[in-house]
Amino acid sequence: MDCWKEAVGRSWIYPTLIICANGFFSTMRPSESFLTPYLTGPDKNLTIEEVTNHIFPVWTYSYLALLFPVFLITDYVRYKPVLLLQGVSFIVTWLLLLFAHGVAAMQAVEFFYGMATATEVAYYAYIYSVVSTDHYQRVTSYCRSITLVAATVAAVLGQLLVSLADVSYFHLNAITLASFLCSFFLPMPQKSMFFHRKDVSETLPGPDKGVPTVGADRPSSCQEDEGSVSADRGPAPEQQAGNAEPQNRVLSVLVQLSKDLRDCYSSRKLLYWSLWWALATAGFNQVLNYIQVLWDFRAPSHSSAVYNGAVEAIATFLGSATSMAVGYVKVNWDLSGELALGIFSAMDAGSLFLMHFTDNIWACYAGYLAFKACYMLLITIATFQIAVSLSMERYALMFGFNNFVALAIQTILTVVVVDSKGLGLDISTQFLIYGSYFTVIAGIFLTRSIYTIISIKCRNTSVAGESIDH
Repeated sequence: MDCWKEAVGRSWIYPTLIICANGFFSTMRPSESFLTPYLTGPDKNLTIEEVTNHIFPVWTYSYLALLFPVFLITDYVRYKPVLLLQGVSFIVTWLLLLFAHGVAAMQAVEFFYGMATATEVAYYAYIYSVVSTDHYQRVTSYCRSITLVAATVAAVLGQLLVSLADVSYFHLNAITLASFLCSFFLPMPQKSMFFHRKDVSETLPGPDKGVPTVGADRPSSCQEDEGSVSADRGPAPEQQAGNAEPQNRVLSVLVQLSKDLRDCYSSRKLLYWSLWWALATAGFNQVLNYIQVLWDFRAPSHSSAVYNGAVEAIATFLGSATSMAVGYVKVNWDLSGELALGIFSAMDAGSLFLMHFTDNIWACYAGYLAFKACYMLLITIATFQIAVSLSMERYALMFGFNNFVALAIQTILTVVVVDSKGLGLDISTQFLIYGSYFTVIAGIFLTRSIYTIISIKCRNTSVAGESIDH
């Protein structure tokens, strides 16, 4: 029995199953596809302008304000408390959504939802704290796929209950609230990444032991020489005794984080993948935040049949399938990655332009399906491309920082384009702006990929010419 427990504890399969179960139940939200009809319907009786320009922007602002503090707290208190905080935030969000009324109350809903989404960093950082780098690609694929499967099941369930059983949006939200009660079973990890590192004498072997150098699997720009290992791992035990003050501890962690960021972004490969991640995630979140408003504008929910759940189900199923397929595709992403980023970002731009220019709700649905599938394919590739190149500590750091940059960009978009204190554009014009935004992203990476391909061809031609001369 002890041997079985030890084998399970060392296996990557058990923690992956636990993580996937948590992701499934926390993503099982059958009411989410019908949020805008619920808010603008008789339950809350809000106008589309109040929802678009006054309520939804609060999520972006709270998410941005909370992401970095939550990232530091996540590592300091380990992952379980923050994952519990995520569950509590979701529960408070849906309690308010069920029983509170008015613009201010719905802004509070968006604030707590921002807190819940900010704690997502704990979920994804935990993934890479319990499995080895050999399994990063497959585990990333599984965990992203299971959340997409949960979203698909939730959307199908919501659509069936609304269309066939005539269940009210209120009761859909009650079902969503019950789902969150099942997501508190993730076990506590035995280590954190920055605040609770073990001493170098405990974690690193002596020079007489034949163990590979730390950072051997990292890119050259993210490796440290032998003398810098002790600096990265913290002071010696004697020094720690005199530097135990919390303020010094936090300051040393912040200094180390800034050093790690500088080292990792000095890698050109990581820089370009992170750049796409931040830019595309900002646009993707913005589209997701306002897509239901666009659908309600094209086909008002009070006078038309609502198929939001069915569309979300198909979209998440396609995203799940593409994410799962990535785990088994063998492609040299170092060579083809930037070209793929440019091509699929151009497809995203085309989908958004379609949603702007068409008045047909079905064409709008089709554009959204293509948009989400392309993004999910690329974000899965970007995730493991960054993760496999870094240590677990540095991946979590880059994940948090990339998302912080994405939120900063999204906040700028929200303030300028959406917020009533900015331009306050109508929803159709907003999607014209978002399509132009993805066109810029596609242009950046297509230009870069063309430059890379031409450079490689010129280099190969030069080498071939030299070999003929000799």
